[in-house]
Amino acid sequence: MVAVVAGRRVVCAVARRRIGPRDKGKGEGEGKGKGEGEGEGEGEGVRSGIRAIPLCRVRSISGTSFANTLLPLTLPWAARRGGEVDRMRDSPLLRSDPMSPRLLIYSRTTAYRHASIPAGVAALRALAAGSGCPADATEDPAAFEQDLSAYAAIVFLSTSGDVLTPAGRAALRAHRSAGGGFMGVHAAACTEYDWPYYGGLLGARFARHPAYQPGRLTVEDHAHPATEHLPDTWEFTDEWYDFRASPRGAVRVLASADESSYEGGGMGADHPLVWCHEHGGGPMFYTALGHADEAYTDPAFRAHLLGGLRYVTGLS
Repeated sequence: MVAVVAGRRVVCAVARRRIGPRDKGKGEGEGKGKGEGEGEGEGEGVRSGIRAIPLCRVRSISGTSFANTLLPLTLPWAARRGGEVDRMRDSPLLRSDPMSPRLLIYSRTTAYRHASIPAGVAALRALAAGSGCPADATEDPAAFEQDLSAYAAIVFLSTSGDVLTPAGRAALRAHRSAGGGFMGVHAAACTEYDWPYYGGLLGARFARHPAYQPGRLTVEDHAHPATEHLPDTWEFTDEWYDFRASPRGAVRVLASADESSYEGGGMGADHPLVWCHEHGGGPMFYTALGHADEAYTDPAFRAHLLGGLRYVTGLS
């Protein structure tokens, strides 16, 4: 089969692979992985049962050979080229069903609840719709006990506390291992403290924050859709989250806090606030910003969120 994906000519053949107990270690990662040193890292793969996954055996992309690499059809998928990840649009031509990719916005809280959640949901819905990606929003954990394969990516918007059931945790891990994207906004770092896998996925865990106040971010990496529009120094007003440990070294840091620009910072010179990485089979983007309603009407912050969405969904 030949298809055009995100402007690239893709030559592939369709296959189905049955995955069962013998594939332990081949689902979300090979044994232990990187995280915060919290235990599970990237997981142990499929533990039991058998499921069929539609796959695309990629022979070439724009003339570049990929030696018949098998990639999932049902989610936005990634072809690895020289260690770098080239995410491509989830074309209907390459799906086992005609459904367009969707976004799932999850904002359940069992601890502190941000009043800005409705504004955040509205902003993410509008940004996703503008990129041709319909969005569903929910606070019902049962949503994660159903088939998630229709979703290109999942966003945790200012979630807090334990927000997933055991079945929901398993479903999120399966979505990740199939190539699904994940985006965390603000208090997503205050979530699932007792689940080591989530700590590795997000990259860091919230520790504390000073008062809501103006400050500055230093944009370290402009070669990302979430930061390409920003100046080297970004003036913003937020809570300036401190984390238990810096994720630098395990993630790609995009922007960090300049603690000299506000009162009460507790991490010092190495204080990442925005980062991304590949974890468990799919892309992850996190921004610590987004405390107040005003953030979600700010053009620079909306463009920042849109860039994060594009990164985790592969949409243009």
